[in-house]
Amino acid sequence: MSGLEVADPEIVQSRRSLDEPMEKDRQNYDNIDHEVAKYASDTAIDIPQEKNDELRRKIDKRVLVIMIATYFLQAIDKGTMSFASIMGIISDVGLKGQEYSWLTTCIYLTILVVEYPQNWIITRVPIAKYLSFSIVAWGVVLACTAACNSFVGLVIVRSLLGLFESACQPAFVVLSAIWYRREEQTARVTYWYMMNGAQQVVGGLLAYCFSLISTGPLKSWQWLFMSYGIISVIYGIFVGWYMPDSPMRAKCFSEEDKRLMVERVRDNQTGLQNRTFKKDHLIEALTDPQVWGYALIALTTTLPTSGLGAFQGIIIKSFGFTTLQTQLLAMVLGFYIIFVLLGSVWIVKRTSQNLLTMLGFVIPSFVGTILLMTVTPDTLARKVGLLICYYITLSFWSAQTLALSMISRNVAGTTKKSVAVATNFIFWSVGNSIGPQVFLGWDGPRYFIAFATHLGCYCLLVIVILGLRFYLTRQNKKRDRMAAEGIIEADPKNLAHGFEDLTDLKNLSFRYVY
Repeated sequence: MSGLEVADPEIVQSRRSLDEPMEKDRQNYDNIDHEVAKYASDTAIDIPQEKNDELRRKIDKRVLVIMIATYFLQAIDKGTMSFASIMGIISDVGLKGQEYSWLTTCIYLTILVVEYPQNWIITRVPIAKYLSFSIVAWGVVLACTAACNSFVGLVIVRSLLGLFESACQPAFVVLSAIWYRREEQTARVTYWYMMNGAQQVVGGLLAYCFSLISTGPLKSWQWLFMSYGIISVIYGIFVGWYMPDSPMRAKCFSEEDKRLMVERVRDNQTGLQNRTFKKDHLIEALTDPQVWGYALIALTTTLPTSGLGAFQGIIIKSFGFTTLQTQLLAMVLGFYIIFVLLGSVWIVKRTSQNLLTMLGFVIPSFVGTILLMTVTPDTLARKVGLLICYYITLSFWSAQTLALSMISRNVAGTTKKSVAVATNFIFWSVGNSIGPQVFLGWDGPRYFIAFATHLGCYCLLVIVILGLRFYLTRQNKKRDRMAAEGIIEADPKNLAHGFEDLTDLKNLSFRYVY
């Protein structure tokens, strides 16, 4: 299909031909995925803002809502072990030494192994259906955790949990790039990622309620795992029915809307879909400094978060709070995480400075960690102060979220993006695997070695952020000079190759956000 038939007269009137340079630089349909080609116009179309807002609301209802709910469910499912740690699972199962730490580490070791295969699958199957299968599978595994009575049994179910949950975040990065324009992606990625905070709020409240169960055939932590597992299975089936795989396959939308949903992401210039593996994309991804920059951000942020998350209950309880108080205080941490993530999005919207915003939110993490290491909890005031320090330590989490949104906006080409996402989550899983291990049993409850390691991560994070900003701004300036010299392919207004699955380095009209 070489043109785009649109019934709306307003849209027909707003159709514009590309300017003269672009007329000479037209898209090549041979390089476009056959499903996309059916809906891709040969000329760019200006969609009126009112219609664009209507389309975005329709997408939010079908895609964003599912991403938010799914990530919330995944976060609360994954966080059950932290709550269960002070509900008796350690003594009931007879965990010793570092065995509890390994129950978190084994999840991420599994993800480390399966991340590349997962990303290969995600780019080649109906993504919503695959996500549905993964949710049902991890729900079954989670429910089975209630039946475990040994360390070996727990390692098996936790490893399987990592296998099936590993599809979630990579799928969401891909979905964000498929459905949303670049300026919309930061907020959308943050909306689903801040469910890490929401699960702290809701998870803490629910864990408090489950902690009140003291009689019956099952322990309180067993009810926790079984209930969340059953809910996940039911929800996973719903996702398979409700969520569309792509704009081209969305039976819930009219043909006109589907064409316009494809057209509205043309100026992303990151491609939309392509099921052909391209070796040159792979090589480019593995040699692109920005890919490794995002991966290092993932490593330096997840190493602290995984440990702080797994030992959250133990750390807070060490300040002198009871088990029930600790469950409730975890809710406050959730509110703080939501505040940090929404605050960082607001700043990015106002300033368009992603990397500098990350830098600003790392500063409180330095302060909080240093105080946790130097102040002793010997008075009530200091205990409360240390609790607040623990909260603000997690301010750096905004860097992880903003970096994910930058991958979806800055890495173009389906194969290259899948490699970049896989590399990011391999480093993410490495950080999550190491994180709990630096919390050594004999070093508790102050955990000086763990917090010193975190300070090292923050220092490396600052260096990576500054290096990434230098690289991306330099790339944009090079292309701006080429455009000023009259090179047609470097003109940022040239949208002719937006659907051709070109990489960001090959498409000179592409501009990076930083």
